[in-house]
Amino acid sequence: MSSLAEKNILLIVSGGIAAYKALELIRLIRKAEGTVTCILTSGGQRFVTPLSAAAISGNPVYTDLWSLKDESEMGHIRLSREADLIVVAPASANLIGKAACGLADDLASTVLLASDKPVLIAPAMNPEMWAKDAVRENIRKLETRGVRRIGPDSGDTACGEQGEGRMAAPQTIAKEIESFFCDRPLKGKRAIVTSGPTYEPLDPVRFIGNRSSGKQGHAVAAALARAGADVTLVSGPVAIPNPPDVSVIRVETAAQMRNAVHNALPADIAVCAAAVADWRPERVHPGKIKKLEGDAAPAVSLTENPDILKSLCEAERRPALVIGFAAETCNVVEEALAKRRRKGCDWIVANLVGQPDRPVFGEEENHVYFVSESPVEEWPKAHKNGIAERLVNKITERLGT
Repeated sequence: MSSLAEKNILLIVSGGIAAYKALELIRLIRKAEGTVTCILTSGGQRFVTPLSAAAISGNPVYTDLWSLKDESEMGHIRLSREADLIVVAPASANLIGKAACGLADDLASTVLLASDKPVLIAPAMNPEMWAKDAVRENIRKLETRGVRRIGPDSGDTACGEQGEGRMAAPQTIAKEIESFFCDRPLKGKRAIVTSGPTYEPLDPVRFIGNRSSGKQGHAVAAALARAGADVTLVSGPVAIPNPPDVSVIRVETAAQMRNAVHNALPADIAVCAAAVADWRPERVHPGKIKKLEGDAAPAVSLTENPDILKSLCEAERRPALVIGFAAETCNVVEEALAKRRRKGCDWIVANLVGQPDRPVFGEEENHVYFVSESPVEEWPKAHKNGIAERLVNKITERLGT
């Protein structure tokens, strides 16, 4: 049986000459026993007619957010909920921008905003448009939120120019859709991921914290979920969206994070990517500590926070694979090796932070060292999503089916 059997694909076709390829993509999905429902944007209808898409898909085609018949049944909600996967092919610069900014002014953008389902986009546009910072920033936003991308390819474009911007071939997109449903090597595995900073309060106004954005930890949680794992993400205070298909527990302090992690056991995998504060104030003032004229700065006594990584390694229900992260300002490999021995974890993913050319915290890219029982591996600088995928590949090699 095909991996697409009994799967519902919602295909959004936006404007662009590559829209004609969507008809072949529909045919390939149906050949693989998948069900296809189409949404055509106003631009998409300039290149593909609703009648053509309906004839090949065997299903009604939707075009209008303001359809009295469809919207009397809250059609945009129903379409997003009934789909197992939403595919946007071609994904124009305009629709990518709308999705990145959370706009919803037509049926396609409203469905994307209202959806809780995984999304795969296949960009297609002029090479100069694809190269623009605004488009790349919108792509990064979507990828950070867990949207998967395929292409674009390089070659001749319809406008007569050559470069990166061609929509991936329908056969390539169809294979990617099939792999989405069959490539679940961690299915049946339970994973716990910690992410973000912890805030340790001094008083109701102030706290001790750190610069972690949570982008790397959230990317790891999303990658584990895509690999089929049942993921619980324990997150400190962050300003980024929750990854799709992940159970999220929000905490503030290290003690709360420790409790949430142990309450989530048993698990097969634990990835401690959070930047947990090592110490907390011994006393939390009930009111704001006032600054008065002539007063000396108040002394703050600190006490050690629970060591979440070590406690997992020593837990009675220890996960089969425990992975820690280490952010170091110098001697990154030596410090990571020492931390792995000290904590008793299986692997450490370490990076160098605090350098003028390597801020890392809050950035989209990372440059890490993978420390295990084997020789240390230096992974080249890459998007944090790419680092997460590479780590999950390692996890799959160890524990996957």
